[in-house]
Amino acid sequence: MNTTSIAQRPQGSREWGIPLVYVTVTILVGVILPRLEHRFLPEFTSSMSTSAAMGVCSAVASGMIALTGIVFSLAFVMVQFSATAYSPRLVLWMARDPVLKHSLGVFTATFLYALVLLAWVDRGASGKVPLVSSMLVFVLILASMGMFISLIHRLGRLQVNQMLIFTGDHGRQAIAELYSTAAVAVAKKPERSAEDKPAQSLSHQGRPAAVQAIRVHSLVQLAAECGAFIEVTVAVGDIVIERTPMIRVYGAGQPLNPEALAGAVQTGDERTFEQDPKYALRMIVDIAIKALSPAINDPTTAVQALDQIEDLLLRLGTSNLDVGEYCDSNGVPRLSVPFPSWDDYLRLALDEIRFCGANSVQVMRRMNALLKNLSEILPAKRRAALQKWEHRLHDTVGRTFLDQEEKAEASVADRQGLGITEEQPAGS
Repeated sequence: MNTTSIAQRPQGSREWGIPLVYVTVTILVGVILPRLEHRFLPEFTSSMSTSAAMGVCSAVASGMIALTGIVFSLAFVMVQFSATAYSPRLVLWMARDPVLKHSLGVFTATFLYALVLLAWVDRGASGKVPLVSSMLVFVLILASMGMFISLIHRLGRLQVNQMLIFTGDHGRQAIAELYSTAAVAVAKKPERSAEDKPAQSLSHQGRPAAVQAIRVHSLVQLAAECGAFIEVTVAVGDIVIERTPMIRVYGAGQPLNPEALAGAVQTGDERTFEQDPKYALRMIVDIAIKALSPAINDPTTAVQALDQIEDLLLRLGTSNLDVGEYCDSNGVPRLSVPFPSWDDYLRLALDEIRFCGANSVQVMRRMNALLKNLSEILPAKRRAALQKWEHRLHDTVGRTFLDQEEKAEASVADRQGLGITEEQPAGS
């Protein structure tokens, strides 16, 4: 058997890439533009006096560096504070928002350009202020104000409801993209005996990494070219460590290109929303159970999280989840990829919230409403699993609330938690 290790590709940090581009371009423009203007447009000068121009440039430079320090200090403090209230993994996505990087780049560009322009005001005691170069300062000021407003708008996402909507939107997008394409060219996995040995095997090499995406079409094409069947042994979202088996190849006439196989399995330092609806559910559940912790004790946030969870489960329940086996254009099975089942999604979405919110009447009522609504809307094949969770929720209420009146209150369905009762339990 041909065994190869897949080394994790260094992704490289791009955290400072955008601001560095702004700085580089600013320095180049600040060095080149005034020289071109001095040589080819000597007549184009500003009516502003040299002392006023120097005062404006000095004020812009000093003001922008102070604004940059204050704004980004407060921004990162808010992000760090929010990490204690939500999920550190979710807040990390907000901290990497491109608006933050572009804002820092524009602020820095305005500061640097104002400094560079000072060298060309009253150049050689000419008493002139270059027109185009000086107007560019005001353009950068306007751009800075625009980025400042956009940054404030982005920080508004740190409100809990906005964070839940943000995560839910990524989950909805992942579901739409994953199961709309995964349902195409699905085949039955060929039967294999225990004696069947893979002709080629690839494993992970390097520090622990998360499986971020699996390029299905690339693997199907590779398998079809060599008449092979490829089995991917890890799922999107799995953390792989040294020597973790990731791909097995059966029946290949010749070894497949290891680099091509490795390129079809994307790994990185963290999970992403791409091809991973469970990651969106995971972070929404994190917000809910943190809100239910004794230190925070905020069941209303858990109810808001269940609103997003119900929507995601509804979309998953109406999708074809029986995927993972793919064939080529001739209908020959070529690829097997593990995907979560309906039970896997329900366990992730409901189990921890049920456990942590067992003492909250509000959470129990909202979960009853969630299960009742899904049972009424989803196809019949989904209802057996939902009935199982209804029984588990009923048992949880029975164990937690000893008073019969409290037990009856916690057993009804209420979409607001403590709002309008949808149904009364039998015998109440």
